[in-house]
Amino acid sequence: MEREVIHRRRWAILGVLIFSLLVVVLDNTILNVALKIISNSKNDPVAPGLGASQSDLEWAINSYTLVFAGLLFTFGIVGDRFGRKRILMTGMIGFGIASVLCAYAGSPGQLIATRALMGFFGAAIMPATLAIIANVFEPKEQPKAIGMWAGGVGLAVAIGPVLGGLLLDHFWWGSVFLINVPIIIVALIAMALLVPDSKNPKPGRLDPVGVVLSMAGIVVFVYGIIRGADVGWGNPQIWGSLVGGVALCAAFVWWELRTDHPALDVRLFKSSRPFSASIILVAMSFFAMMGVLFFLSFYLQSVLEFSPLKAGLYMTPFALAQLIFSPMSAKLVQRFGARAVSTFGMLVIAVTFLMYQFVNQTSSSALLIVIFFLQGMGMANVMPPATTAIMTSLPREKAGVGSSVSNTVRQVGGALGVAVLGTLLTTAYRSKMEKPLGTVVKDPSALHNVDGSIQATKGAGQHLTVLQKFYPQADAAFIHAMHVTVVVSAAVAFLAALIALAWLPRRPAGASAAQAVQGGPSAAEATEAAGVA
Repeated sequence: MEREVIHRRRWAILGVLIFSLLVVVLDNTILNVALKIISNSKNDPVAPGLGASQSDLEWAINSYTLVFAGLLFTFGIVGDRFGRKRILMTGMIGFGIASVLCAYAGSPGQLIATRALMGFFGAAIMPATLAIIANVFEPKEQPKAIGMWAGGVGLAVAIGPVLGGLLLDHFWWGSVFLINVPIIIVALIAMALLVPDSKNPKPGRLDPVGVVLSMAGIVVFVYGIIRGADVGWGNPQIWGSLVGGVALCAAFVWWELRTDHPALDVRLFKSSRPFSASIILVAMSFFAMMGVLFFLSFYLQSVLEFSPLKAGLYMTPFALAQLIFSPMSAKLVQRFGARAVSTFGMLVIAVTFLMYQFVNQTSSSALLIVIFFLQGMGMANVMPPATTAIMTSLPREKAGVGSSVSNTVRQVGGALGVAVLGTLLTTAYRSKMEKPLGTVVKDPSALHNVDGSIQATKGAGQHLTVLQKFYPQADAAFIHAMHVTVVVSAAVAFLAALIALAWLPRRPAGASAAQAVQGGPSAAEATEAAGVA
């Protein structure tokens, strides 16, 4: 395709790329609304699910996130080498097939496996869209184009829970995955007609050893955390998994320090304290936030008994606040500096976690909406300052790589948040329900299946009616578990605020920041700036 034709069609090409990215973003937000139904029994008369346990649901989220995070940087290099359009369309086709497999999964294990497959192909989509934007638009137009790309992402985040609720009110749980298929078909046709192909004449080298070590280490470690809630923390298998995961991660760091083409450049952490602080800030904020978002679906649908649509509508203030305050935060950073703005953002997030102590079975709608909105505002004032710190703390030629590191760490932080805080939620709930339920359910294995989560308790009550008298106690136990979990989340957020206050720069480095703006963000920088989960 001639350069003149590409230039003339550049805004149409951008629209196609934004549309294609919808499937990745929607999949991350739409699933939260469906978690409760997926946990229902297959024989549920109202909304049959898969009978997924709490740990199954944690893996359904984390299998996607961990594979996605582990392969983002690798697929960026693959696209540079073999052609971005080819990799993008391959990723879309694979994502569509994996979506169909997810929709018709017959067991929690199948859902987890197919979600991992979705993460594999999703990792091929995101870097390709940004690399094509960087190739299609001139440097002076790239900030505007990437800003529109980020706006489209934000809109998808906002509509995901509502769309999920609409689908679940009329169709079965698999519809939240099947909705990807028509989007993908339309996007593929438009890509074939409009999007040009491009390659990097000097592509980077792959690091398969680093990718395998990093993913293996994190998966083994997360397995130990999630499994600990099921078999007990005294089990040697759990500590073996935790130690093994740490050892594999240590081997990954050792390898990355010695290879000349690292999948994750860990040397950057030595080069700049503001860079390291911003990376830690990103990881800790997503650790706390993703863990809380995980249990909100159960609170809204299992305790308050909201419909999926109503639960989705209640989650929209979080996304809308980010859409409103993210553009403002950039100006605040210019005026007050990354340290002040990001510290303020993390303190707001920490306070909102503590506000959950006032949330119970009879909480008002106004309290929930205020909490969700303030959380979104807090996150909107964390990511832009962290991005600014990354862009100004490293040389220009390393900014793209540094931002890729941050994007990967964010995904891993979110996965660990779901694992750790989800496990804490399970443990706290079980501590309140194991004894009373044990008076009715005498079989230890059967008791273990019903006392680990509120959805398991209430699901079992549909078949064993004697358990229904424990429903109010189950609600109270879940509220207790939620209060315990958010205290840990608040502590993590407060710690992140202290790190930001101590290590982030007071003011943006003028020369470096100006240079970054004049040159336009790279694809990796744009991924970080957009804050895509």
